[in-house]
Amino acid sequence: MNERKQILKIRNFAVSFNTSSGKLNAIRGVNFDLYQGETVAIVGESGSGKSVTVKAIMGIMSPNQVIDGGTIEFTYQDGKQGEKTVDILKLSQKQLRNEICGRRIAMVFQDPMTSLNPTLTIGRQLTEGMMYHFHTPKAEAYQRAEELLDLVGIHNAKDFLKSYPHQLSGGMRQRVVIAIALACNPDILICDEPTTALDVTIQAKILELIQDLQKKLNISVIYITHDLGVVAKVADYVNIMYAGKLVEKGTVNDIFYDPRHPYTWGLLSSMPDLDTLDTRLYTIPGTPPNLVNKVEGDAFAPRNPYALNIDLRMEPPFFKINGHHEVASWLAHPNAPKVEMPAALKARIEKMLREGENHG
Repeated sequence: MNERKQILKIRNFAVSFNTSSGKLNAIRGVNFDLYQGETVAIVGESGSGKSVTVKAIMGIMSPNQVIDGGTIEFTYQDGKQGEKTVDILKLSQKQLRNEICGRRIAMVFQDPMTSLNPTLTIGRQLTEGMMYHFHTPKAEAYQRAEELLDLVGIHNAKDFLKSYPHQLSGGMRQRVVIAIALACNPDILICDEPTTALDVTIQAKILELIQDLQKKLNISVIYITHDLGVVAKVADYVNIMYAGKLVEKGTVNDIFYDPRHPYTWGLLSSMPDLDTLDTRLYTIPGTPPNLVNKVEGDAFAPRNPYALNIDLRMEPPFFKINGHHEVASWLAHPNAPKVEMPAALKARIEKMLREGENHG
C-alpha cells in the first residue's frame, strides 16, 4: 500500500455573510483533508454550508461574504519549483485565476445549462482553458478537445465541437462540463451535486463516468450531495455537515454501517427503501437553526430526540471511534448514557450487511 499523499488540508475554516438581518455565521470552523486519488463526500441538508465550503476552495465568493478565519492549504507539483503548498485564502483573485482555478482545481456544477455559455460552440468552450493556461496552439487544443469528448463517452466528437449547448441533451451537456473541467489535467475535481438536474438512468452513467475518470487519471474528487445513495456508490470518505460544522466523519463503511451521530441516523433513516413495510418516509423533525442567531451548545440539539442536558449548554468536541471515524456528539462521551440507534435503522443496516456478504 502506497503512503497516502495529502493534497488539501482545511483547518478552522469560518465564513460569515453580512445580511439585512445581521451577520450570518455560515461556516463555523471546518476541518477536513483530501488525499490524492481519493473521493471525499460532504453530505448535509440544503443550507448546511457544503457549497460555500467548496466554492471557497475555488475562490468563488459572494460580495457580502467574509472569511472569518482558517486556512485552505493546497499542495501541488509546480513544474519549475517541484512540490509547492499555498494557502488558497491568501492568494489574490488574479493568482487564483492564473494558477489554481480550472488549471489545478476544477469544478462541475449542478446544472450544466447554466455552466455552459449558450453563445459559444462546445469546441470553443473546451479549448478556452487550454489556450489560456498553457497557450496551447489552436489546432492542438481542438485535437485534445476531441480526445476529451471521447474520454467522457461522446463519440463522433468532431461533429459535437461545432454544436451549441442547447442542441445537446442534459446528460450530454453534463459530460461536456466534465470534459471542460478535465481539460487542464487538474489535481482536484469538485462535483457540486453534478447529477441533480438529470434523470435517474443518466445520473448513474455520470457517476460511473466520474469514477472511471478518477481511476484513469488518479485525481482527487470532492463530492457535494444530500443524496446518500450517491455517496454509497462514489465515496471513500464521508463528512456529514450540519449548520456550518462537520458533525461526523469516517470511511464510507463507518458512516453506513456504524453511524454514531443522531443526525446521521436521521439522514440514513430518511433514505427511501423499496423493501420497507412503512407507508411513510422518515423525516427529521424540526428545521435547521437560523445561523444569524448565536448557536448555544449543539446546533442539532433542538431536533435531536436523544439530546442530553449538556447538548443545550456546550458544543460537543470530536470523539474518536477508531483511527478513521470520529463524531461530534456528547453521546460518544465515555460517561454518556448508552443510546442505541433507532431499531428500524439497525434492522436496515443488518440487512445491508447481509446483502453485502451474499454479493461478496
